Amino acid sequence: MKARSAIVRTLGAAAAAGALAWIAVTGGATGTPTAQDSAALAAVAGENPGYAVEDYNYPQADRILAEKNIVLKRGDGHITLVDCASGTGFLEVWARSKDKICFQVSGNSGWLTMEIPSVYGVKGNDYATQVDMTVGTEEKSFDIAKNAWTAVGESADEQGREHMLVEIRSSK
Repeated sequence: MKARSAIVRTLGAAAAAGALAWIAVTGGATGTPTAQDSAALAAVAGENPGYAVEDYNYPQADRILAEKNIVLKRGDGHITLVDCASGTGFLEVWARSKDKICFQVSGNSGWLTMEIPSVYGVKGNDYATQVDMTVGTEEKSFDIAKNAWTAVGESADEQGREHMLVEIRSSK
């Protein structure tokens, strides 16, 4: 009997302690939010970042324009500008106005819009790639050979006109 009585007292004390802990944690909340609760929630919500919404603008495009004089506009993130010396298997774009410009392609497909003037050659990689170019108001598309050089722009134009590279599209 003494053992049962001790167990009942212990369980009663534990239940009371749990109830007191609950009241302490909830601040004695009755389930109805107070103005103080709402203010605390608003303060916490105001500190958190908002939702991320993809706008497809190329990250750090302003810095790239300032440093490399390359206009990168929008893309899906699967074609990115890289340092040509950092590896192999890149898509290489050659322009009279710049050194070799390299792009890494990842995933099953990708696209990137840009403005690179005076492009005359592109070396493909393992992806099927098309480039869109403009000359004046005229638009031209070129299929790029895999892992080989393809003449594009002025080197493929009968009149030798300067072409601007405006889009790259790649897929596996």
